[in-house]
Amino acid sequence: MLEPFLGEIQWVSFNFPPKGWAFCNGQLLPINQNQALFSLLGTMYGGNGQTNFALPNLQGRVIVGAGSHVLGQTGGEEAHALTQAEMPRHSHGYAVSDHRGTTGDPGAPSGTAFASGETVYTAPSASNGTFHPATVGNVGGSQPHTNLQPYLTLNAIIALVGIFPSQN
Repeated sequence: MLEPFLGEIQWVSFNFPPKGWAFCNGQLLPINQNQALFSLLGTMYGGNGQTNFALPNLQGRVIVGAGSHVLGQTGGEEAHALTQAEMPRHSHGYAVSDHRGTTGDPGAPSGTAFASGETVYTAPSASNGTFHPATVGNVGGSQPHTNLQPYLTLNAIIALVGIFPSQN
């Protein structure tokens, strides 16, 4: 392997950082022992800038290219509980009839009556009503749901020693 650039980040499938590398886990490093790396990272990922600075924390994170986001910015969440403010107002309308149903297919052509039996979907007098609240009630109990895309877990490591990158 060629000598890395100082501050270069690699993804590895093993559970230890090789010599000259450290995990990207947000740990604080002393500036006086890592001056060259501090000159590249500064306090972009944390630290007080007087005695220490932080390495990037890529634990449970996805890397996003700089551009629409500021370098070092974090965001997102692994779980999210929807609030009523996040749900647009809407209704679940469906044409109904007080006659026996002629189809069980909600996508059936017009002129057919959906379902059969009692008026379980809407009030008996409605012809174009909204569903009965019991059929479209809230679920989930305001608990968060996972919000993760498919993933593969690897370790991110950062070079603590290497070639100082020069600008063009």
